[in-house]
Amino acid sequence: MTKTTSQMVDRAGLIELDVGDDVRTSSRFNEDIAPTQASERTWSKWNVAALWVGMSICVPTYTLGGVLTAYFGLSVGEALFAILLANLIVLIPLTLNAFPGTKFGIPFPVVLRSSFGIFGSNVPCLIRALVGCGWFGVQTMFGGLAIHLLLAELVPGWESLGGVGEVIGFFTFGAMNLYVVIRGAESIKWLETLAAPLLLAVGVGLMVWAWPHMSMTELLAQPPSRPEGASVYGYFFAGLTAMVGFWATLSLNIPDFSRFAKSQKDQIVGQVMGLPLTMFFFAALGVVMTAASESLVGQTIADPVNLIGMINSPFWVVLAMIMIIIATLSTNTAANIVSPTNDFQNIAPKWINQTRGVLLTGAVGVLLMAYDLLQKAGIIPPGVSLEQMYSNWLLGYSSLLGPIAGIMAVDYFLIKKQRLDVPSLYMDNHAYPAVNIAGFIAFGIPVALTIISLTTGTMYWFYDFGWFTGSALGAIIYYIASQLLSTAPTVGPAPMTEREPTEQPH
Repeated sequence: MTKTTSQMVDRAGLIELDVGDDVRTSSRFNEDIAPTQASERTWSKWNVAALWVGMSICVPTYTLGGVLTAYFGLSVGEALFAILLANLIVLIPLTLNAFPGTKFGIPFPVVLRSSFGIFGSNVPCLIRALVGCGWFGVQTMFGGLAIHLLLAELVPGWESLGGVGEVIGFFTFGAMNLYVVIRGAESIKWLETLAAPLLLAVGVGLMVWAWPHMSMTELLAQPPSRPEGASVYGYFFAGLTAMVGFWATLSLNIPDFSRFAKSQKDQIVGQVMGLPLTMFFFAALGVVMTAASESLVGQTIADPVNLIGMINSPFWVVLAMIMIIIATLSTNTAANIVSPTNDFQNIAPKWINQTRGVLLTGAVGVLLMAYDLLQKAGIIPPGVSLEQMYSNWLLGYSSLLGPIAGIMAVDYFLIKKQRLDVPSLYMDNHAYPAVNIAGFIAFGIPVALTIISLTTGTMYWFYDFGWFTGSALGAIIYYIASQLLSTAPTVGPAPMTEREPTEQPH
């Protein structure tokens, strides 16, 4: 007998959706963004930790120390402390916003339907997706360069291809990324679990190799680049905000991964183990390697791909490039493809499944990097590289996502009190509004203030501390607006226990 009504079932604290025809035939549902079953929630704390190790060890992390010292006027010690503190801070929204994913098995776009509305959720989803596509293009450029340098060591004459070889590497590396995500969550889990110990071992090896060629005492004693006598606080908190913004995107779409966690304890402990120390270690490695590069290769180089490519040892270059390819692959698949894929599906789930969402993510990422690719291929004359421009723009753009993080946490813990009507999140039945005005007010006001402060120069502190000001203001405004304007139910219906017979919902 075909079930016509969906029912939530409580399986030892994990809520599972017994899908009926009401949800299955809805235009807001497909199997790829459906809630995970309890049996599919197989990620232990070690898998979650491995996910963060795999995402944290990447080229942008390596360069963070240099960014903070060169652009934010911090000393090396201040920069490393800012990176560690920022990643301890970002654990708060990461663990809080992971809760609904773990409990109900739902991905980020479906979680957003509660706070922004069934259709309104597409706005923050597409904002998040654009950031992901942009970072996908930038990381794929790094991965493509590593493939080019690897082939230059292995294939006679490949090096003579120059920029064309990098373009070929770009598309080869991009195809590898898309293939992993199309294969599904288990492929990502396998990749991250395999990559994590390898990447940590390579990081330790590089640190041991570089350490004798520099003096940490002299490095820490170097004066900061900010004006002499200037207070450290303004520079430090601006740098801290930028470092929190580094993972601002993942603090939103963490339900895309926590929906596969075995328990809340596994997602919390896994994130605490995997994120802060890995980010600190690899950023410190970047500082040490950059300082040692003069002694190692005769010039100061902040890019690990080019630095390793200059080593006069084919064996070590090949080995290092393979590790960089694995590192960038593990970062790119999880951090920059999974969320846009789910976000694009949210627009039209019956038309865009996971495979189409992955391909759409890849296409947008390629378009965003088209100018750089045409330069490398020699089709247009060299000019300003958009690779660095995109990196700077995307970091600033990420700071605009702070309000969404605050809104999500307040909606789930204070407004909905950790209870969601999961079947209604997949249907147009008005239990949740098509557009939740409270969510858009709470998002729009901080974003407007950020843009005003950036363009006019007034209240510039609001932009400098954008993630903190945005997330706090968004959370407060959403709570007040929800009390005044709420049209959605305060909490969802209680699920059946596993032992109860299926019954019609009230």
